[in-house]
Amino acid sequence: MGTPAQAALPTAAVALGDSYASGEAGRWQGNSLSTTGSFDGTDRSYSAGTADPHRVYGTSYDNACDRSDTAPIRSAALNVTERVNLACSGATTANVFRASNGGVAFKGEAPQADQLAAIARAKNVKLIALTIGGNDLGFADIITACVKAYMLYYYCNPDQQTVVDQKIDAVRASVGKAVDEIRAVMSGAGYSATSYTLIVQSSPSPVSRASGNRYGEYGWTRTNTGGCPFWDGDLDWARDTLTNQLDDMIAEVAADRGARFLDLRDAFEGREVCSTGSRQVDATHPASGASSEWVRWLVTGYTSSPGDVRESFHPNAYGQQALGRCLALSAASTAASRSCRNTAGQGPAGMTLS
Repeated sequence: MGTPAQAALPTAAVALGDSYASGEAGRWQGNSLSTTGSFDGTDRSYSAGTADPHRVYGTSYDNACDRSDTAPIRSAALNVTERVNLACSGATTANVFRASNGGVAFKGEAPQADQLAAIARAKNVKLIALTIGGNDLGFADIITACVKAYMLYYYCNPDQQTVVDQKIDAVRASVGKAVDEIRAVMSGAGYSATSYTLIVQSSPSPVSRASGNRYGEYGWTRTNTGGCPFWDGDLDWARDTLTNQLDDMIAEVAADRGARFLDLRDAFEGREVCSTGSRQVDATHPASGASSEWVRWLVTGYTSSPGDVRESFHPNAYGQQALGRCLALSAASTAASRSCRNTAGQGPAGMTLS
C-alpha cells in the first residue's frame, strides 16, 4: 500500500513512452482524398476556415511530442482524478531512463522517469501505462525501407528481418531497463509494488495482411489512393512476423518484471490503412469510428497528404480512442495478460478483452 500522505493526494494515471502513447496522428479521424477545407471532416484541427494542430496537440505540437486530446491515457475511462501524458513522439527507451542512470533528455524535456518522480510525489499515482521499444527497433526506418522497396520493385523484408534480428536482444534489455526505472522511481517515492498498477503495452499493426488490402498489388492505387505502398510479401511479413516478434518480446519483458501486459497486436484487425474492413471518408461516407480507417495513411506527395510526415502509420483519433478503451478494460481487470480486439461494424466502444 502507499503511504497515508499519498492517500490524501489526488489520484492520477500516467502514460510514458513513444508516439503510440503520446497520441501522434490524433489530429485525424479517417483518411480522405479531398484537398480542401477539413478534408471531408477528417481534420479535427480545422475550424472557422483554418487548420491549427495546436487544437489537438496543444503546446506539445511546438516540440513535436504531439500529445493529442484523444491519446489513450486521455480517452480511457479511468477511475482517477487526473491523467498525465509524459509520452513523446519519437522517444526511445533512453528517454525513459532516469538521468542518473543513463537517461537522456528529449525535445527539451527531462527523461520521462525523472518527470514521473515529481508526479509520484505530488499525486497518488494509481496507474502507469508504458509503450516503448518501436523506435529502438527502428520502426520509421523499416517503413521507409519498405516504401522504397515498393517504388523500386523489390522486397524489403529479407534485409529488414536481418536488421530486426540484430537489434531485438538489445531492445529487449532496454525495455526491461525502462520497466526497472519506473519501479525504482515509484519505490523511491514511497510506493509499494501493489499500490499502483503498471501496464506494459504492445502496439497494433498499422497495416493488414495482403489478403485484407483493398487495393491491387500492382499499379498506383496503393500509392496515390490508399497511402499504403507495400508489396504483398512485405505486408504479410510486417503484419505477422515483425509485429509478432516485437509484441512477443514486450510480453516476455512484462512477465519477467511482474508487470501486466496488454496485447494490442490484433486490436486494429480490419481497421488498418487500406483494409477491406474499412473505407476512406468522402462526401457521401462521413468520418465514422464504425467504418473509417483507424490509422493515418502514409503522408507523401502522392495522395492529398495534408499534415505531418511523422503522423504516418499511427493510430488516428478513432484508433486512439479504441486503445484507450483497451487500457480502461485492462486496468479494471486483474489478469496478468490480456489481448484486446475490436468488434466488426462497431466503433472504439466495441473493444473487448480476451
